[in-house]
Amino acid sequence: MRTSIVVTVGTVVAASLAFAGQAMASSPDHHRHGRFTVVERALTDTTADTGPAGDSLGDVLAFANPIFNAKNTHKVGTDNGSCVRTAVGSAYECTWTTSLPGGSLVVSGPFRDHGDSTLAVTGGTGKYRGASGEMRLHARNAAGSAYNFTFSLRRSH
Repeated sequence: MRTSIVVTVGTVVAASLAFAGQAMASSPDHHRHGRFTVVERALTDTTADTGPAGDSLGDVLAFANPIFNAKNTHKVGTDNGSCVRTAVGSAYECTWTTSLPGGSLVVSGPFRDHGDSTLAVTGGTGKYRGASGEMRLHARNAAGSAYNFTFSLRRSH
């Protein structure tokens, strides 16, 4: 169950970032705001069981996965991050960076075991410098091996 969650978070982030890069590049106001989707393929998700055996408070999920365009046909970046189990069987608290052409986006927030999650975009680099907004994470399949990351960005200044 934890592996699916980590994969979902990484996948969502990756998918959102790839789409964001494409949407922002085509928009005249791409440095201020934009909405795009990228796909994360959860290939490296690993759980460190830090407490009692099995799913328990404090377990850590770590990942560094490839990010693909919204159609999931070509690689456009990577993500790197981790999640800590905060509610057994229910949620993790996560932080990760999605690196895309021209910069990166950082997200932080809950990753729910069931259903979509919404994380805060807490900053960015390069063409995403000053970005804020939200990232919606959505599983593309029941196996939890790919996730859409839909970024809704705005620039704070």
